[in-house]
Amino acid sequence: MFPNTIKKIREGLQSKEFTASEIFAHYQQKISKEDGKIHAYLRTFDFVEPAEGELSGIPCALKDNMLVDGTVATAGSKILENYVSAYDSTAAKRLKEAGALILGKTNLDEFAMGTSTENSAYGPTKNPLDLTRIPGGSSGGSAAAVAADMAVFALGSDTGGSIRQPASMCGIVGLKPTHGRVSRHGLMAMASSFDQIGPLTKTVEDAALVLNVIAGQDVFDSTTVPRPVPDFTELLNKSIKEFKVGVPKEFFGKGLAPEVEERVKAGIKVLESMGAKIEEISLPNFDYSLAAYYVAVPSEISANLSRFDGIRYGYSDPTAKNLLETYTKSRGAGFGAEPKRRIMIGAYALSSGYYDAYYLKAQKVRALIKKDFEDAFKKVDVIVGPTAPNTAFKIGEKASDPLALYLEDIYTVPVNLAGLPGISIPCGKGSQSNMPVGLQIIGNYFDESRLLQVAHQLEQAL
Repeated sequence: MFPNTIKKIREGLQSKEFTASEIFAHYQQKISKEDGKIHAYLRTFDFVEPAEGELSGIPCALKDNMLVDGTVATAGSKILENYVSAYDSTAAKRLKEAGALILGKTNLDEFAMGTSTENSAYGPTKNPLDLTRIPGGSSGGSAAAVAADMAVFALGSDTGGSIRQPASMCGIVGLKPTHGRVSRHGLMAMASSFDQIGPLTKTVEDAALVLNVIAGQDVFDSTTVPRPVPDFTELLNKSIKEFKVGVPKEFFGKGLAPEVEERVKAGIKVLESMGAKIEEISLPNFDYSLAAYYVAVPSEISANLSRFDGIRYGYSDPTAKNLLETYTKSRGAGFGAEPKRRIMIGAYALSSGYYDAYYLKAQKVRALIKKDFEDAFKKVDVIVGPTAPNTAFKIGEKASDPLALYLEDIYTVPVNLAGLPGISIPCGKGSQSNMPVGLQIIGNYFDESRLLQVAHQLEQAL
């Protein structure tokens, strides 16, 4: 049996128990044997001799909205069915330079728009713990690949919870770093001021090891911040005694499933037993976060997705007779229902006469939510609560109700509005569904080290 965490595989490779090509072949065999029923991957890659580095020989997967030179990148959409990347995303380049082996590209909601990975043009991904249920989204393929041990770790992107929420539903660890900590160069933009790349892993320590490699300033992304990257594993084993942990009262209201509330509160009790000081706090504008998010994000989507016009790259309808038909037919056939819905909402919110009433107001609310968090972090070190209001639901159960799906992001969206780092770790299974429950820990800006410290200590205790 091969080990399945970064640390253990590194030890095995160093002691020559197995080689990089053997562990890669083991994972490729696993994918070909098991992925038929899960559909975590859209395509797999061949073995390439790894570089020497911190992740040398570690097999991983990338969400299919990140570019890997010379390979197809679809973002889960028909409009990019045959698009071949001309360069590496910075995240992929840094993984390769650290010696990581990319097994393949994983399925996602189209252009990362969704919370269930049912919106992919290539069919849904299933939860490996119960094939009748969703794995969460939009990074559902990455989460399912890690949960089924068809990858040691994977990268996802998080615009409103798309790393943390599937991590919660698949019972693994998902980290969204501070906006600007990891380069977005070569990540297909959904909503640029929200998107952030991060790792999905089996342990908090693995998340720290991956963040060590992918974090840092990048000349190709002007939103990356010029500050040194610490060793994120450094504080993991230090006690969290006397840490102040904030619990927002707004996180435990209507809409939270009792089985989720029970497990999360039990996790908070464990933190208390470890010497952390638990304080109830308030995020007064929490109730407006989802509304602000679903105006601001579609506005950015409508701008970012305007480049898919049937002319420069992507699908172009061969029956179009003029320029207007090229636009309408190519976009009409290439985009699925959810991108169309969000493009239309965004175009409306940005249109003349509505900009002030919708987009501007959403940005003002965003500033208030950011201030709520800033005020809270004057009093506490981290904030904890549920990652998602429910455990993984049945495939198709909410497909006809977009609003019910949007509500699955209620606890993760405020973190993206503020640009903060957040992590989801497993804290047991729901008493009704017997599916994993995720506990979310939110940190202050660029304070991933302490965020990971609290997460690791709680993970060990649980």
